[in-house]
Amino acid sequence: MKLSSGHLTFCTNIYAGESWSAHFAVLKDSFPKLKAALSPDEPMGIGLRLSNLASIELLEAAQLTAFKQWLDAEGAYVFTMNGFPYGGFHHTRVKDQVHAPDWTTTERLDYTLRLAEILAQLVPDNMDGGISTSPLSYKPWFKADSERQVATVKATSHVLAVAQALNKIYQNTGKLIHLDIEPEPDGFLESGPEFIDWYENELLPAGKTAFAAQAGLTAEKAVEIIKTHICLCYDVCHFAIGYEPHAAIVQELQEKGIQVGKIQISAALKAKLPEAGADRTAVLNALAGFDEPVYLHQVIAQKNDGSLIRYPDLSNALADAGRQEVQEWRAHFHVPIFVEEMGLIQSTQADISAVLTLQKNNPFTNHLEVETYTWEVLPAQLKAPLNESIIRELDWVKNTLAQ
Repeated sequence: MKLSSGHLTFCTNIYAGESWSAHFAVLKDSFPKLKAALSPDEPMGIGLRLSNLASIELLEAAQLTAFKQWLDAEGAYVFTMNGFPYGGFHHTRVKDQVHAPDWTTTERLDYTLRLAEILAQLVPDNMDGGISTSPLSYKPWFKADSERQVATVKATSHVLAVAQALNKIYQNTGKLIHLDIEPEPDGFLESGPEFIDWYENELLPAGKTAFAAQAGLTAEKAVEIIKTHICLCYDVCHFAIGYEPHAAIVQELQEKGIQVGKIQISAALKAKLPEAGADRTAVLNALAGFDEPVYLHQVIAQKNDGSLIRYPDLSNALADAGRQEVQEWRAHFHVPIFVEEMGLIQSTQADISAVLTLQKNNPFTNHLEVETYTWEVLPAQLKAPLNESIIRELDWVKNTLAQ
């Protein structure tokens, strides 16, 4: 739905079903109910998540035409897509495989180009479209710095191939599509500073060289194309986990001319840890209730001196919970954004409010997407009917922006 601060939607990665037929069936059942509650008189956007399989199936026969007809009939439109999870994302152990295949592979490249082809046919005229994607690869897969650097160079070359393809789409159709890189803990790019460093010291220099060799473009034109089509996906949960200063990051991006393609509105777990004793044990026990086997739940712990300790998953952090110098944990577990207090632990809801205030006062993107995908694995006390939960989340965003 169109708000003064941008187009607001939810991401359909909340739905199980990896085939297009299964995904479309859920959409046809749920979307009319959501629209009736949230945007009965105006068109409402969809943040579409397609697995690799679904993206192939959607381009077969007349599937895409049928989907476009359904969108028109329902007063719906697609302006953003989630191209991060390539394969199964529900009812299976995902963990670090959410990054596979990574950006060093042609499989990831081909999948993303297919999403761009689909989005160019779906996004309304006079509206930009975005595809969020993984932060190149997953650091623990590469033990040596030299291996990681080789992988970064290869991944960057594939991202640049997408930029060239998106530029061709724009020239041929007038549809402006951008690829939105999503930093995440333990990703090759896991923070604002790492993303900016890669963008300026890897992506732009490599693009200038490649575009000159392949298309005879000047350095200035190469930079223009890259900055138009390669953007940042600002996942609030991920940035909050790293204790990052939102206002400073947004300001630096704007000063450097790097665009934010999308704000993913999501909340992480947060817990203040008492120094010792039964109170500390009680908080840790509450956190342990979120240790489930499907998704990665990276933890970043803050010590009393402000330094950070990083854990690849919640189970690893719990096994090292005896560090008395640690005062706070933040964990990558998407919890409902309308909940801040959960007994002994909290969410990073305040970070969402801070980012939305920045967006309201000085909009830095057109795309706002709520992305709480963990409904099936939430502790029982946080579960509610899915449609009801989606409505509550989007209403919470609308009310926060209106304050």
